[in-house]
Amino acid sequence: MTQATIALNYVEFKVTNIARSKAFYQKFGWTFTDYGEQYCEFNDGHLKGGFALAETIQVQGGILLVLYSQNIEQAQQIIQQAGGAITQDIYDFPGGRRFHFQDPDGYELAVWSDKN
Repeated sequence: MTQATIALNYVEFKVTNIARSKAFYQKFGWTFTDYGEQYCEFNDGHLKGGFALAETIQVQGGILLVLYSQNIEQAQQIIQQAGGAITQDIYDFPGGRRFHFQDPDGYELAVWSDKN
């Protein structure tokens, strides 16, 4: 019997305001497909996911999603201009550089780059 391959395929965020999440992530170049008032799918060009409307959300202690950018300084500037909060400034790590930020719902994400 061949072992099944299991791969990350879709990421879903519970959010309190879909329009606000779309406005924030649109600054990254993401596109959106609305499925009613309760759900919106996003596409970053590499991975699809969704925003599911929720009255309350829990953002602490979850998985850290790490995004990639060829220009980390520009990515940090875009995130700040979009209203994201930098929680850990750019730092070096084996393989590249990265920083962490919070989106409007308080989710912490990171951006990394292998470019100097």
